[in-house]
Amino acid sequence: MNLTRVEFGRWPICRNGLSIGVAAMVLVSMTGTVSFRVQPAKRISDSSWYLQNREPLRPNPYLELPIGAIQPRGWLKAELEAMARGMTGHLDSLYGQVLGKRNGWLGGNGDVWERGPYWLDGLVPLAYILHDQRLIAKVQPWIRWSLDHQRPDGYFGPVPAAGKLPHEPGLQRNNAQDWWPKMVMLKVLQQYYEATGDKRVITLMTRYFHYQLRQLPKTPLGQWSWWATQRGGDNLLEVYWLYDITGDTSLLRLGDLLYAQTFSWTDAFLHTQGISDRFAFHGVNLAQGLKEPVIYYQRHPENKYPDAVFRAIRDIRRYLGQPEGMYGADEMTHGNNPTQGSEFCSAVEMMFSLENIIRITGDVHCMDLLERITFNALPTQAEQNFSGRQYFQQANQVMISRHPRNFNTHYDGTALCYGLLTGYPCCTVNMSQGWPKYVQHLWFATADRGLAALVYGSSVVHARVGDGARVSFSEVSDYPFSSRIRFVYHGPSRTWFPLGLRIPAWCDTGIILVDHKIWGRFAGAQVVKVNRSWSDSDTLVLDLPMHITLSRWYEDAVAVERGPLVYALKVGEHWKQVRNSDHYGNYDEVFPTTPWNYGLMEVPKSRWQEDFRVVYRKKAGLHPWSGDNAPLVIRARAKIIPYWKLYNDMAGPLPCDPTGLGKEPIREITLIPYGCSVLRISEFPLIR
Repeated sequence: MNLTRVEFGRWPICRNGLSIGVAAMVLVSMTGTVSFRVQPAKRISDSSWYLQNREPLRPNPYLELPIGAIQPRGWLKAELEAMARGMTGHLDSLYGQVLGKRNGWLGGNGDVWERGPYWLDGLVPLAYILHDQRLIAKVQPWIRWSLDHQRPDGYFGPVPAAGKLPHEPGLQRNNAQDWWPKMVMLKVLQQYYEATGDKRVITLMTRYFHYQLRQLPKTPLGQWSWWATQRGGDNLLEVYWLYDITGDTSLLRLGDLLYAQTFSWTDAFLHTQGISDRFAFHGVNLAQGLKEPVIYYQRHPENKYPDAVFRAIRDIRRYLGQPEGMYGADEMTHGNNPTQGSEFCSAVEMMFSLENIIRITGDVHCMDLLERITFNALPTQAEQNFSGRQYFQQANQVMISRHPRNFNTHYDGTALCYGLLTGYPCCTVNMSQGWPKYVQHLWFATADRGLAALVYGSSVVHARVGDGARVSFSEVSDYPFSSRIRFVYHGPSRTWFPLGLRIPAWCDTGIILVDHKIWGRFAGAQVVKVNRSWSDSDTLVLDLPMHITLSRWYEDAVAVERGPLVYALKVGEHWKQVRNSDHYGNYDEVFPTTPWNYGLMEVPKSRWQEDFRVVYRKKAGLHPWSGDNAPLVIRARAKIIPYWKLYNDMAGPLPCDPTGLGKEPIREITLIPYGCSVLRISEFPLIR
């Protein structure tokens, strides 16, 4: 038997949030038979206690911690617990016709495509971050089936017999061997391995990637679907992850092959005006494709790859952008009118892309954008108890009803309605990766054996630093509603290591205090390293003063911002539950009970801080993302624009430079954080 020897790198198996070094060797036969043995190791790599890129891959500045090393606290933990109690934790029963026992990924004759893996891509990190045994038990059968049913040639995943597939609306009944759903399942298996250290994952991936190396020249990514060619970066991400563990150089050849067969996002971003063209890209593909050039950059460190990504981000803001951090794509890219829809899948995939771009490039503006999407777009698109979600959201959203709108894809008018299956079910299963993966990326290890908090949220992190000391930090704050973040160190005294802290670009001057003394003042748009010897119970406070700013958007409209939050008009809501018998299921509509057609009075920049009054109502509780629970609001001066009316159950064309309003009284309106809103105006006409 011909054997290929593959040496594993050293990798931390997570145990109670800490890492235990292992090294391993796998023997892979040309027919796919694998033997595996594990040997102890002293150190995970020469530069860090966590998985770093092997040569010839470019070393990354930030390294991911194992799942379980970061525990959310405060409202962030409550958000994850609400997901567990709501849809995310019960989709196998709520959506049992697809995620029940007949699912192809459980060996049944049901759906064989993306929906099962999509659900697991959020459920696995949620289960292991919360240490929720009920959710872990839900995960296990799916994982076991993939691990136990890999074919001898290395292929894994369902291949149902012809003629035994159900005929239910929207189910993918063909293309069982499509490369695309396996890409999602590879992400699931990586996270499962990081949480459990189950070495069978490494065996499966090694065999599958050898299978891909043999098969892709004959059956390329586009053989069965367009999705795989657009989303091949997700496959490439996992190939490099496995290479860092095993050192199998054939994976580098596979990486080049995958890049060659994937849509050229690098060329599209650098050498075309595609982002400015209507309908040029599918919105979710764009969100996923955004990270692909910098993933490949690890293997080929040429500036064109990050340059392509950063140009794309600028072009998205210019041609498609909306204040909440997302873009008009309903489903194809559709310009920056604030009534164009933005898909829930796009938001969570954009977050995951940014989390990887940050890890590889260390770009501070991407950290800012990640928080912008997380604290604005993400909370509003799911109901507070996670009983329903929207397929599309609108930046200016004044009515949620089953009615056709100016979208590229209508789904019988249900796309805005809150429900389990309204619009299209991909968002039902895919939305759950947003919050857990944000928690997982609150903290990173650094290449110089330190830690970095690059986005913020109340949490506790356990990690190894310096020469191997086991330490923890507690992060306590009402951020993003409050500007002060408190860190408390616990661990051995006289432990020297750097702590990286991001000063956002929106912050003029960030202030760091160590043990109640000012350690330094720093301009925005940088990561500051606090490099010192730490003693148990040392306290560090990061103060990020927040100021009112007005940003310009479509038709010269303005959005009101403060720190990472965008603010939107608080509109009264009347909720109507609709019992519906077609395949969209029951859903909720929401109608306005107060006027929405306001324009803001123009205010000179010198008076922004005075004329927009910040009113603190309460500390951020466990459920701050609703209009009634918003910890703070902003009072502003505005006038009603009588001729700005409804059109197709949405805000009509945005008035540019409204006139004829002399007799309209000036009123005080209340703005709440965008993420707390359901109905809203976030792009306001400016009344001069």
